[in-house]
Amino acid sequence: MRKTATCTKRSAFRSFSFVVVSMLLVSGLVSAQEMNAHRHMEPASSSELAQDWAKERLAKSPRHQEWVQVKYRGKSERSVNSFIVYPEVKNKATAVVVIHEIFGMSDWVQSLTDQLAEAGYIAIAPDLLSGMGAKGEGTSSFSDRNSVGQAIRNLPPDQITADLNAVADYVSKLPAANGKVAVAGFCWGGSQSFRFATNRPSLKAAFVFYGSAPDNKDELAKIKGPVYGFYAGNDARVTASVPKTTEIMMELGKKYEPVTYEGAGHGFMRAGEDPEDKNAANKQARDEAWTRWKRILSSL
Repeated sequence: MRKTATCTKRSAFRSFSFVVVSMLLVSGLVSAQEMNAHRHMEPASSSELAQDWAKERLAKSPRHQEWVQVKYRGKSERSVNSFIVYPEVKNKATAVVVIHEIFGMSDWVQSLTDQLAEAGYIAIAPDLLSGMGAKGEGTSSFSDRNSVGQAIRNLPPDQITADLNAVADYVSKLPAANGKVAVAGFCWGGSQSFRFATNRPSLKAAFVFYGSAPDNKDELAKIKGPVYGFYAGNDARVTASVPKTTEIMMELGKKYEPVTYEGAGHGFMRAGEDPEDKNAANKQARDEAWTRWKRILSSL
């Protein structure tokens, strides 16, 4: 009897141990799944979305930076989260609306906005994905660059125009502004800059960085101000459209001045600042384009 009792106790102990170990394994598996799920929800740290070098430059800026909610009522009430930077100047300044790349509101876009303020302009960059992400948030609420790009491609054109008009109205009426507004866009934003020029006749200028023109001649006929193009030699997808655009703009009597930077690739304004980018032509193109851009801005 004593032997049978001992065997029963050992069997019970083994069963208890198995249960405990199983619970620990299951617990560990659940924890790992929770951690993986958490990681999956974090924004992707791609070169297009998160740039530590741009973030560091922005953090060192002495200029006044702030986020503002630009509200307007179209078909419904909408609020556009926008990053604005003020120049340290004595007189009222011209404003520049900055349209981000297809990667949304990145660190680089904010840094570029600050650089425009450093050059003497009130610069404002709207997050055109405002209210389109999780819990009504913007770019930062998307999980990766692909979802950001898809969301931007799905933006209604009328909403984009309304957002940009609201931001342009807002910045033009600031006490520190002189009422002049220009627009500049990059990549997808470059195409939107060209398109915005067809929708806002009062723009002093549109700066199109490696973006294409609207393919509707009647729309291009609505443009009143000058359009300045900045294109990459190694970007045939976009740059190949420039001759046709030039021909149409000339036929319409519109001012369109495109410049192509040989050896540079698409996105050279960002890549030219990236310490990890190995294409020297990108840096040269960025520096030359920046000099040209500031020269034109100063003449508005």
